[in-house]
Amino acid sequence: MEKRYNTLNNYYRKIFGQKIFKLPIDAGFDCPNRDGTVAHGGCTFCTVSGSGDAIVAPELPIREQFYKEIDFMHRKWPEVNKYLVYFQNFTNTHDKVEVIRERYEQAINESGVVGINIGTRPDCLPDETLAYLAELSDRMHVTLELGLQTTYEKTSALINRAHSYQLYVDTVKRVRELAPKVEIVSHLINGLPGETHEMMVENVRRCVTDNDINGIKLHLLHLMTNTRMQRDYHEGRLQLLS
Repeated sequence: MEKRYNTLNNYYRKIFGQKIFKLPIDAGFDCPNRDGTVAHGGCTFCTVSGSGDAIVAPELPIREQFYKEIDFMHRKWPEVNKYLVYFQNFTNTHDKVEVIRERYEQAINESGVVGINIGTRPDCLPDETLAYLAELSDRMHVTLELGLQTTYEKTSALINRAHSYQLYVDTVKRVRELAPKVEIVSHLINGLPGETHEMMVENVRRCVTDNDINGIKLHLLHLMTNTRMQRDYHEGRLQLLS
């Protein structure tokens, strides 16, 4: 069925000529609004284990995680032989560039790897890290999955995002200047507390028209157990979508 938008699956098929696997990896990074760099406690929707709940074996070394994920995916699609390494959990540029390089290189040189996707935040991309990503983009397909979640400062403060929309805008411009071949996919969450349908549409409009990005990943908000947002909801401080 023809869609009115370009799906990720179709996009990657056009680039790589076949279906590929996106393999989520936990590289052991932390997050700047968990460890006190910019804030404590993390985003109110995030669990203590971060966003890597679907990773098969996050406790294993990076290279072993890579092959565990391939084995898991091959149960359904045994014919696929091209892979994107997805450094997913927490903020995967939140360290010195030497550490980042050492962890990435444990997986991206494996057979069949055609690219890397990097989950991160706009406040964790210094110039030296972007220089390394520019170097990587000469070797393979590189995508920054840039967490934004909302363009509204009131919502951002409510969920303890700990960075502004303007910082995101400035970071996109810096990526375009310093690592022009790196693709940017922005993450937004639909259903954040207090945001109306019109605000959710405006979040997308701002991302697309105000910034030179390649795609948007839309998450639907759900309450995770033992999170600040879940406690606020059960104690009557938040009202979510019906």
